[in-house]
Amino acid sequence: MTSDRIDARLTELEIKLAFTEDLIEKLDDVVISQQRRIDALIQEVANLRDQVARAGSSTEAGPRDDRPPHY
Repeated sequence: MTSDRIDARLTELEIKLAFTEDLIEKLDDVVISQQRRIDALIQEVANLRDQVARAGSSTEAGPRDDRPPHY
């Protein structure tokens, strides 16, 4: 192989490496963003479960349990 051909192949490989590194960085950002969203959703589900548990264990009568005055 000639020196020019080797240089051209090396340059092509360096360009591909640069694009690959950029793509990996972008994908990493997406994964981090998705994990933050997942963590927030897990926390929201936990909060909703707590609210449901508190509402279910409440001894206060809710609107469905109140008898209308004509009964």
